[in-house]
Amino acid sequence: MTDARSAIPKPSQLWKQLSPERKLQAADAFWRDENAALEQAEAVATIAQRIKFRHKSVLTMPIDKKVRQLVSLGAVSELVAARLLVAYHLAHQRPMMGAFLTALGIRHEDGLIEDEELQAPDVAALKAAAKTLQASYPADDVTLYLTTLTWQDPDTWGGLAEAIE
Repeated sequence: MTDARSAIPKPSQLWKQLSPERKLQAADAFWRDENAALEQAEAVATIAQRIKFRHKSVLTMPIDKKVRQLVSLGAVSELVAARLLVAYHLAHQRPMMGAFLTALGIRHEDGLIEDEELQAPDVAALKAAAKTLQASYPADDVTLYLTTLTWQDPDTWGGLAEAIE
């Protein structure tokens, strides 16, 4: 069996494919994410280098300016892109995340898995849960979510690779 990640676009590729509106939403969520300090530091360094500002000056920019600067970079590292995607989903796609977990019978709170020791669902269950989402949510949203999940944790969600359209 091949690694599920080999068939799935990398986070940086997914980032590049997002619509301008989604990029703005993701970047805004990214700067507001309290768990993204490492990725934010990398983004600050990249922005500072690009616009020839000191790190401190970028740090003190209003969020809307940092959002625009981040989006204008075009390319970001895999680390930053992955956090952008996670932040986007946590801020804007909680109902879909919850619906997916509910369809799998996985306990969650507002789309966040409660069980630390989650066993990988079988492929048939993953495909059925994916179909449930596809029937209720826009195809682009579902594809982005399932692809992000698969990339994040191929051991748990690798079976989704077959369900992604």
